Amino acid sequence: MNDPIHRLKIGTAYLDVRRWPGAEPPILLLHEALGAATAWRDFPERLAAATGHSVVAWSRQGFGQSDPLPDQPLERDYLLRAAERVPPLLDALGIRRAHLHGHSDGAAIALMVAALAPQRVASLVLEAPHVTVEAQTLEAIRAARDPFEHGGLRARLARHHRDPDRVFASWFQTWLDPDFAGWTIEPLLPRITAPILMIQGLDDPYFSLGQLDRIQRAVPTARRLELSGCGHAPFRERMDAVLSAAADFLPGLS
Repeated sequence: MNDPIHRLKIGTAYLDVRRWPGAEPPILLLHEALGAATAWRDFPERLAAATGHSVVAWSRQGFGQSDPLPDQPLERDYLLRAAERVPPLLDALGIRRAHLHGHSDGAAIALMVAALAPQRVASLVLEAPHVTVEAQTLEAIRAARDPFEHGGLRARLARHHRDPDRVFASWFQTWLDPDFAGWTIEPLLPRITAPILMIQGLDDPYFSLGQLDRIQRAVPTARRLELSGCGHAPFRERMDAVLSAAADFLPGLS
């Protein structure tokens, strides 16, 4: 059973954090662009049970029940800014070193943390990781507008976020801004020394297997798991496969 939500102050903002007990070092979950601590559903508890490690889920500022972001557009390097906030979060939680498990934007953030603060990262499990912008990404983001405005996407986001409209608008506007088209974190990848497991759904509309290829060229030891019958969220769509892969991956690390 997870602990009650903790309101943890990082800088001037309070973040909502949840913890599940287990062995150290803990697994820190990093959510996607529209995600939050609660959007992982029962995955954190099941991950703790499968791996034996403690698990921490949290909502970045502006997401979930964490404090809102300043009332201004997201910066072009918003993912880098998010990565820079992870070490202070670990400090506030009393965590010296963590396994990072990221999904989508969270996977990109995990890669940057591993490159910029390698001493804080024990390993990386990356679901739907991305290191650059693809044409199919922009097409899938454009296609999400109608489900948000006329379908059930807004209601689903409202279950997890204080301000679902701003969460969606920030993501939609930032990724479709022409100035964001050149975004890439590939120059950082050769700095990574942590073991990597990449997990990709073969039916992911947002990112192709080419993203995994780019990571593997920079970090040849990175492992990969490609899941059939799976889209953008392996932890939801193929949870048992993800839990099994994580449970096999972590004990094998030196």
